[in-house]
Amino acid sequence: MKNTTNRNDELSDNFVEKDYQELLHETISVIESSRVQMARQINMTVMSSHWEIGRLLEERKLDSKHGDNIVRRLSVDLKKRYPNMGVSPRNLWDMKRFYLNYYQEDIKLRQAVAVLPWGHNLLLMDYKLSAENVLFYANEIISKSWSRSMLLLALKSKYHLSLQASEKSNNFAVTMSNENAEYANEIFRSRYHLGFIDAVEPLKELDLERHLVNKITSFIMELGNGFSFIGNQHTLSFNNKEYHVDLLFFHRQLRSMVAIELKIGEFKPEYVGKMNFYLSLLDKLEKSADENPSIGIILCANKEHLEVELALQDINKPIGVSEFQYLLPKNKLEELITNEIKKRDEAI
Repeated sequence: MKNTTNRNDELSDNFVEKDYQELLHETISVIESSRVQMARQINMTVMSSHWEIGRLLEERKLDSKHGDNIVRRLSVDLKKRYPNMGVSPRNLWDMKRFYLNYYQEDIKLRQAVAVLPWGHNLLLMDYKLSAENVLFYANEIISKSWSRSMLLLALKSKYHLSLQASEKSNNFAVTMSNENAEYANEIFRSRYHLGFIDAVEPLKELDLERHLVNKITSFIMELGNGFSFIGNQHTLSFNNKEYHVDLLFFHRQLRSMVAIELKIGEFKPEYVGKMNFYLSLLDKLEKSADENPSIGIILCANKEHLEVELALQDINKPIGVSEFQYLLPKNKLEELITNEIKKRDEAI
């Protein structure tokens, strides 16, 4: 019995804090993934009924001119039988609109919108996007669990256009193997949408960091699959001095630590030198023999691509510079909320 206890104590001692944090966040990811899957199954059932009701209305050639009275009567009768289902006349017409929007589209798009919440689908239809852009937003919603308000912010800011227009600002091609560089370019983007922090006023760097840590699950979803959070203000001790990395992650597929530095203003070339130094310390002090060199991401409010390119020119550590967008002017936010309440009241 004593030997067993000693072995358990030894295992506990060998299980360092970094290992525990990785276990914790991977476990959270499993639970969150399961919850998302359950929600998708429920949404698929609801969307299937909405699709079929829309098909019935279309097949009977009911429209606002010749079928308004019929749909109003249908709404009244359905409400008596299913009082909590949401079958107002407007909602029934939206079901027909949903069917008409997608019944001739590619199966990939139909499958994507089928797992979205109804409110998300209504927003996508209201913005009259191309099939390609609807699929883009559907994939973002699915992979990052965007709320309806997050989607609304993204649509208002034309997120798909800014993302497509952005250039890759990194030196991965010359500091990583071809395979890893290609994969890293797929993982890391030039712009990240941080609307989930719900800020309507500019934040200081430490405030932004605090918001991201408080909503780390949402931030990891925005970063993409494979990230495990190690910690914030991660301390690196060297030569009797301490240095602090704003946010530190580990990416399982790349087998690399990922250091993120937050800058609330525009990019400055001197940020690259500081990040290069942090990566050198991480590789010297903490990188395991079976891991790849650490990667640095400087996350700033805006950047000038040519300036970034020149700053990275002679750097031998993999570093990327990305922009973030989180701020919606307060008057715009109030306007959006007012419009949403008005739409909701009209639908009742």
